[in-house]
Amino acid sequence: MKRAANKPPQSKAVDLLVLGEYVERFATRTVVVLGDFVADSFQFGEISRVSREAPVLILRHRETEIVPGGGANAANNFSSLGAKVLPIAAVGDDAAGAQLIESFRKKRVDVSGIIRVSGWTTPTKTRFLAGWAHTVGHQVLRVDYEPAVPLPEAVRVKLHRILLAKLKKAHALAVSDYGFGVVSPTELREARARGPKDLPITLDSRYSLADYRLAGITAATPNEAELEALHHTSIGKNLAELCRCGEATRAHMKLPSLLVTRGRDGMALFQADESPTFIAVHGSDQAVDVTGAGDTVLATYTLALASGASPLEAAHLANIAGGLVVMKRGTATVSCDELSEAIHKSASENS
Repeated sequence: MKRAANKPPQSKAVDLLVLGEYVERFATRTVVVLGDFVADSFQFGEISRVSREAPVLILRHRETEIVPGGGANAANNFSSLGAKVLPIAAVGDDAAGAQLIESFRKKRVDVSGIIRVSGWTTPTKTRFLAGWAHTVGHQVLRVDYEPAVPLPEAVRVKLHRILLAKLKKAHALAVSDYGFGVVSPTELREARARGPKDLPITLDSRYSLADYRLAGITAATPNEAELEALHHTSIGKNLAELCRCGEATRAHMKLPSLLVTRGRDGMALFQADESPTFIAVHGSDQAVDVTGAGDTVLATYTLALASGASPLEAAHLANIAGGLVVMKRGTATVSCDELSEAIHKSASENS
């Protein structure tokens, strides 16, 4: 029977029990995470009334929670999945930067590669969540605080020196570029040239994916919106356009693999000399909160590759982890136990 137009073919099967074996190896891996650290601030409040000054809600503040975001969330995910993490980043000499460093200290993560920069602002995304008493709060406003000046060149030089030293101990390098200046394609090319030759290097770049063409990247994990922006197009349900953009990006960047996350439509994997692979979303397609899900995908995909998984196996693992994390509120992570349990549950259901 002819397949309906724009309906993705069924994903290639993988051995779920083998996926579980890769997860067991996560604890033996050391990963360097180079990236822009962001503080995710959540302001929780209850709606008290409508303001007399303007047609806006007045929130009675209940609590504030600050958690790692951006590259810091990627590092946090690596730690939650059991790996040894060596973060390399810059934060401001401010309260948000101090809280990020303290959060990693509490998890016994090596913070020697996180530099505090005087006169610089830690990028902070402040989300205001409003709700009535005994109800779940919903985001009503986000305010972003960003550095007013570029990262000093002396700091960039120091970060690069730290990167070259720490790569000697690593099984993989994950790069999380949110556009705040910690990462550059030029420095990454030099790190690839001077670091271990077979080291997997994965990339999540919010705005500058194509700039890393000659940086020796092993794999990239953009979302569909980022792919659309790169190619100035709209994909939606047009699988032909998705395939065109995905393969063009993979070929241009000379990537062994490109994993595109597609929200409720799952993922698409592009590999050299192979047809695209479409993976249906794991679990429910009704996400609770997608905040930081891309960081979970980057961490899981990287760890899987570093543990010996093929790109297809790594993609399936990342898909399961992504399906778990979007069912949690706020900037969340997935633990090694949660991932293993989900794999075994899926194996039982398919047996």
